[in-house]
Amino acid sequence: MSGDALPAARETLRRRGEDPHRLGHRAHGREAVAGTGRGGSGPASKRIVVGYGFWIFLLSDVILFACFFATFAVQRDATAGGPTMRALVDMPRVAAETGALLLSSYACGLSYAAANARNKLWTQVLLVLTGLLGLAFVAMELQEFVGLAGRGIVPQRSGFLTAFFGLVGLHGLHVTLGGVWLATMVAQVQFKGFRPEIMHRLTCFNLFWHALDIVWIGIFSIVYLMGASA
Repeated sequence: MSGDALPAARETLRRRGEDPHRLGHRAHGREAVAGTGRGGSGPASKRIVVGYGFWIFLLSDVILFACFFATFAVQRDATAGGPTMRALVDMPRVAAETGALLLSSYACGLSYAAANARNKLWTQVLLVLTGLLGLAFVAMELQEFVGLAGRGIVPQRSGFLTAFFGLVGLHGLHVTLGGVWLATMVAQVQFKGFRPEIMHRLTCFNLFWHALDIVWIGIFSIVYLMGASA
């Protein structure tokens, strides 16, 4: 474009309300930023924004659990003459807890597949099954804590017990809050169907529930299995 034509073209763009500095770069700009939420492609979709934000939340939660794992590792031998991990472990109960949580995670994944197929009946059935298995897990964990407290094994007894109850209890709290979230999702699917925002929330819930499953595998392996064999 000649030197005289360029200012005229920019003046025309300015009158139309467009950015004159993007002259000659429009097609290239759209290709370079497609789907990023910048430039000619417009803002990012809600699915991308929600997913990105929720991944940040999950990463912060992983850091929180990592701190509790580190605390348990440091305090593992700080029993102050009290019970060790071997005295706490009830492997049949822990195996039952693990089985319930793994099955709940499997049911959760199937419910999301049913939601993608827009099958409301199976979505609801599998979500309820996920919640019942999660409730069974929390009930067994509470029973374990009550039994330990009845034997005088409480968090303030030693640094080791503080770290144990803190780590396992934090995970149980997450499962409990996840169950409350699950109940709201069952109600929303029932009354609102498979709207885009509902599918976004189901995606986030699945990520959260599977992340709790992964954390429990770490607790089962590091806290219970290694503690029983120590």
